[in-house]
Amino acid sequence: MSIQDPFAEAARDYDLVRQTLSFIRENWREQPSLEDLARQRGISADHLQRLFMRWAGLSPKAFLQALTIDHARVLLRNSASVLETAFEVGLSGPGRLHDLFVTHEGMSPGSYKTGGRGLVIRYGFHDCPFGRVLLMMTDQGICGLAFADEGGEDNCLADMRARWPQADYVNDWRATTASVRRIFDPVLWSPAKPLRIVFIGTDFETRVWQTLLRIPLGLATTYSDIASTIGRPKASRAVGAAVGRNPISFVVPCHRVLGKSGSLCGYHWGLTRKQAILGWEAGLVSAHGDKKS
Repeated sequence: MSIQDPFAEAARDYDLVRQTLSFIRENWREQPSLEDLARQRGISADHLQRLFMRWAGLSPKAFLQALTIDHARVLLRNSASVLETAFEVGLSGPGRLHDLFVTHEGMSPGSYKTGGRGLVIRYGFHDCPFGRVLLMMTDQGICGLAFADEGGEDNCLADMRARWPQADYVNDWRATTASVRRIFDPVLWSPAKPLRIVFIGTDFETRVWQTLLRIPLGLATTYSDIASTIGRPKASRAVGAAVGRNPISFVVPCHRVLGKSGSLCGYHWGLTRKQAILGWEAGLVSAHGDKKS
């Protein structure tokens, strides 16, 4: 049995969920029923219900609510000062509850300026709850995480290699398998064994990416809030560009950044995937709340 098998079912589930989410995004104002959603996919309502409960920990109805722009606005209102609070209390460990636990460092500016010359980056494609994922690692830690739909692996790899064109790349999915499991299995998220990640970017980008790590699970912030937090209140557009260039998606949660109005805005790996990740995280938060009640 392949080491990749544990996430293969989740990847197949995500493909069905992805198609359902696309339908929801186009028709969310009509708030389609469970039966409507199941009919679109040619499966029974009971099967779709079980699939969503297994995949996200939520019913399709609750999941739909988590994906609407109105819900995004609620997230935004509830987290207007989330960055200030996070900095004040030093959120990076147990206070993040179900969130990923990471320790990070920045690569030397010289490595970035030379396009990664001298770096050896090992990479591998894997199945995950959000389709195919490309994980990239140096000896110091994870430096890249990107998503791809089935058949889009080559374009995904080319996109990531263009960020550090002078690095040496080694296809070694065995070296990245354990880290993929730790990233996408919440049971394995532990402050005692944090993920090691490496930022390879400009000083400004690194500051923005470090700030993203302070956005707690289940909450969101805006580009302008990030700009203010890093002491550059007039640099919202530059912040947006840096967020868009975040090379370690999901682990560094750029998906939790919304437009000032609460709109989802863009996402390098597709708005449907951004919606899916936010819904998945909402399921984790909901499950944690149920355990506490």
